[in-house]
Formats: sequence, structure tokens, C-alpha cells
Amino acid sequence: MSVAQAFDRGAARYDLMVALNPGYHRELRRAAAALVERTEICRRRGSPSVIDLPSIDIPSNDLSFIDLACGSGASTRALVDAAPPRTAVLGLDASPGMLAQATAKDWPAEVRFDRAVAGTLDVDVIGRGRHDGVLTCYLFRNVAADQRDLAVRETYDLLRPGGWLVVQEYSVAGNPRARRVWDAVCLGVIIPLGILVDRNRDLYRYLWRSVLNFDPVDRFAERLLAAGFTDVAHRTATGWQRGVLHTFVARKPDRST
Repeated sequence: MSVAQAFDRGAARYDLMVALNPGYHRELRRAAAALVERTEICRRRGSPSVIDLPSIDIPSNDLSFIDLACGSGASTRALVDAAPPRTAVLGLDASPGMLAQATAKDWPAEVRFDRAVAGTLDVDVIGRGRHDGVLTCYLFRNVAADQRDLAVRETYDLLRPGGWLVVQEYSVAGNPRARRVWDAVCLGVIIPLGILVDRNRDLYRYLWRSVLNFDPVDRFAERLLAAGFTDVAHRTATGWQRGVLHTFVARKPDRST
């Protein structure tokens, strides 16, 4: 079973499962706010706009964001709520089941969804250099390690000069305390709940292992720098997710840099 198929199987009850995770939606809102705040600051400072580029027609006074790995739409909702009116938001995900859950919800006219797989994005169709920001939550650990740099580079290519990437991701490698917390929460709570609520042991065991196998925090920051991003920084979450969940921010340089 592929990763997308595993998420398809769990899509119908995924919102219920994440709602049982204390702090899940709070941290999504913090990540979305970080992206919107940085983007608006850059706009006020007069970062250069993109001109004479084909593809998606975006009014010059409005923002355009991508929610990459939008899932059932929880991160999209956080982004829409944080962004100013008339912001265009494109939610992309590899799982048709998750996209079906997302599209069934009520959205402003500027929000749309489509299927796409990180590492194989058609950047020109989506809009090379056209977007003010990319939010991606819980994506990169689901990308094979040998494709991860390519997937990071795709986000870089989608951004306009001066645009921001915000990544939210679990990472416990190299942190024994965080590893113990993650193991305890997954083995004691998440996987049993997945079996009880969703009868989907495979998905939640996969999610547990995917975090164990993901990059250490410093290694993922290095990937961002290698792709060409600047101003790379990261912080950890609060509550039980401290040291386990991390938010990275990174900026595509202006043309002059």
C-alpha cells in the first residue's frame, strides 16, 4: 500500500483523529500566522513583485499562497483564517481521499484544490515564481529521503523573489527525550486510537515510524539552505510536542541578492 493509499483509507476519520491531539490546530494556526505575518512585512517593505510570467492570473494587490500537503483541509483553514481577504490559496495533496474531504468543506471563492505529489510537481503549471508563500505541514517526512532535496527545491521554485516557506514537521532524531515522548504517545495513544476509531493500524504505525526515520532538525535546515533559501530559522512547539514538533521558516532571496 502506498502512502497516498494509506491516507485515502484514513481520510474519512482523519479530522476526528487529529482533533483528539491536544495542540494540533493551535500549532497549525501558529504556522499559518508565521507565513502571513512575514509575507505582509515583506510587502510593506517593498519586496519586488513578479511580472511578465505566464500561468495563474493573480491580481497584483492580492496574496497567493500554496498549502502543499493540505490533507483534509485543516492547514488550509488555518491559512485562510490568517490571511487577508481575497487571498488566493491553492491546496495540493497526493491523496484523492484527503482532497475529497477538503473540497467538501465550505471555502471562499479564492480557495481551490488539486492533486499533486511532492517531488514530481509540475512547477510551471502551478506557477513558477508566482506565489507569495508556501505552507507545508507534515509533508517532508513522507517524501523518500533521496527525493527530499528535490521536493524542497520545488517549493523554492514556486515562490516569487522574497517569498516565504513555512514548514511544520515532526523530528526527533538525535533527541533521546523527544524520541521517548514520541514513542510513548504513539504506542500508548495514537495507534490504539487509530485502531479503535478508524480500524487503521497500518496508517498510524506508518506515521509513528515516518517520524523516527525523518531528518534531524539541523539536517532539514541544511536542506533548506542548500536549495537557496536564506533567513532559515526554526522553533519547537509548546506542550507535549516540545522538542517533537518543529516549525521552520525560510525566505527566497530577492532578485538583488
